[in-house]
Amino acid sequence: MPERIEQLQQWLHQQPGLETFSFDPASSDASFRRYFRICTDNDSFIAMDAPPEQEDCRPFIEVATALAKTGLNVPKILAQDLEQGFLLLTDLGTTLYLDILNEENAERLYSEALDALITLQKGGPQEKTPHYDRPLLMSEMELFRGWLIGEQLKLELTNEEQQMLDTLFEMLADSALEQPQTYVHRDYHSRNLMVTPPPNPGIIDFQDAVIGPITYDVVSLFRDCYIKWPAEQVKAWALTYYHRAAQAGLLDEMFDHPADWRLNALMRPANKIDKPQRRFLRWFDMMGVQRHLKASGIFARLNQRDGKPGYLKDIPLTLSYIVEVTPGYEELQGLQRLIVTRVLPALKESLKEL
Repeated sequence: MPERIEQLQQWLHQQPGLETFSFDPASSDASFRRYFRICTDNDSFIAMDAPPEQEDCRPFIEVATALAKTGLNVPKILAQDLEQGFLLLTDLGTTLYLDILNEENAERLYSEALDALITLQKGGPQEKTPHYDRPLLMSEMELFRGWLIGEQLKLELTNEEQQMLDTLFEMLADSALEQPQTYVHRDYHSRNLMVTPPPNPGIIDFQDAVIGPITYDVVSLFRDCYIKWPAEQVKAWALTYYHRAAQAGLLDEMFDHPADWRLNALMRPANKIDKPQRRFLRWFDMMGVQRHLKASGIFARLNQRDGKPGYLKDIPLTLSYIVEVTPGYEELQGLQRLIVTRVLPALKESLKEL
């Protein structure tokens, strides 16, 4: 859209200190938003282009302002033009978590990400934030059936398979809704966390925040659609989060006497998993299944509807998480069979056409 680029550049030239600058693509995401890095002799900024007919900048502005007040490292809004859909933001740099995560630094980077997540969950704005309700949870899972199975793979499901998915989706929604509800970033993973000077991490792409299940962001972080860790390591990290969240009071409704639990937890052997921990891990696993059904459907939709085929290659990893947790849960056996015997073989053939 050369005309829109020209409009954005003209708007930027009107901002103080931006009489001259370099203008380069910074990143794009799964929406219609685009980002550009604006560099002067002394500084760099990010310009967001969000076409008003497809995107609304106001949620981004509202959430960014609220999260900044909690001390989280989010982009600051320096200038805005809502009519044109332009924002000028501070620049959090060029290094994503995904760019540098490895076995040597993962403990430190994820520990810092958990600290930020707990701050977000405790301090995220509650007023006006929409709820992650049953209709939204269900509509997200339908993306798997509609866009991946139907549109991308052209598979015809049997009546038994349709019924299995109907029952499964209801169960997964029940699991999400019975959890403690907290502030949810909704895309808290290695492509939306930036490596920055303290306070690390920088957090981006938060405009779709909701009030929802406490495990949603932590499973997004550790069962990331773009990088995979050993299952036992993920379980250990999930329990690390569990203890930090409980100590922060985020899991109080799980316990009859939260203060007594916190005292007892300090004396409990670290390798002993008790009933509340098992309940939390089930929530974590089921939330991951819900999210990965949704994500695989979104990746297919990005190809079919939006002409962005690059995300298709992330579907096998995304679905592998579902297959990985299935042995522990009888209620996931039907989904595993569908994925292993029908979805993955058809997807393999589909990827050959790229």
